[in-house]
Amino acid sequence: MNAADQSALFLVSEAMSYTYAAALRAAAVLGVADHLADDARDADTLAEATGCDAAGLRRVLRLLVARGIVSPDGPDRFRLTAAGSALRRDVPGSVREAILMLTDDMFWRTSHVVGDTLRTRSPSFEAVFGSTVDDYFGSDPAKAALFYAGMEAVSAAENRLIARACELPGSGTVADIGGRYGGFLHAVLDANPSLRGILFDRPDEVVKHQPLRGRVEVVAGDFFESVPPADVYLLKRIIHNWDDDQSVRILSTCRRSLRPGGRVLVIDAFVPPGDEPHDSKAMDFMMLGALSGRERTAAELEPLVTRAGLRLSHVVPTGTPLSVAVTEATE
Repeated sequence: MNAADQSALFLVSEAMSYTYAAALRAAAVLGVADHLADDARDADTLAEATGCDAAGLRRVLRLLVARGIVSPDGPDRFRLTAAGSALRRDVPGSVREAILMLTDDMFWRTSHVVGDTLRTRSPSFEAVFGSTVDDYFGSDPAKAALFYAGMEAVSAAENRLIARACELPGSGTVADIGGRYGGFLHAVLDANPSLRGILFDRPDEVVKHQPLRGRVEVVAGDFFESVPPADVYLLKRIIHNWDDDQSVRILSTCRRSLRPGGRVLVIDAFVPPGDEPHDSKAMDFMMLGALSGRERTAAELEPLVTRAGLRLSHVVPTGTPLSVAVTEATE
């Protein structure tokens, strides 16, 4: 086979990669994993339990076998693998809601037209849906609920690992900026029992907060304007939502209220400098379609931090796609 043929076959195969995500979504919608929780089942039994066509379900399962989500267990029988277990609804760390969110048309449709919107230099979300993300969610509460439930599922899978990687003082106050429901702050306080916390978010968000064992003050506000004083600020999946100037404004707000010797921890999916596969690159493509922000490299974050009166000290991996960029105040 010559090089041209190899290239053609490779690219055609790559273009069909979306079918795996679609099959994963189908399994999540039907609740296939829930019906495989206790034992292997044949396709006919699964189809009856999920209310779908058995012949079609076999074809979906065949693709999921190829990707290691389910495995064959005798003729026409399938078993859920360890890799696929988090697709169940009833297990700690379930990501079913995240799968439904990540494969929803709010991402697929915007990704589909990125090639066109690169010419217009504006987010494809607005071109597709005719509104900003915030306005879209405001007009469609079901979509907003899907998005935030999906993000909560993603966060639940990563929060404890990231909390352990954060370099925090032995005492003082940690403020989770834009922390929404407080899941990450809860994980941080669990890992650091001597710290107190502040959960800071917009007024319409903090009313949804659930108390965190009496160690958390809930404060409403706008992080472009001011934040309460703290020894450490946590900015998890915040800076990546905004363009450079907006990001500097947020970082500057934190710098103004940072107590002496404090730190601002920027927690995002930083793109590694090499060419190896990394989830941050797929996440960055999704950001390209939906928002004006981006997943940055550490080198791209550094000048923004400097403009805000901070110094990028080092970046700590967490064992998840996210890393912790540790920044400190300059003199």
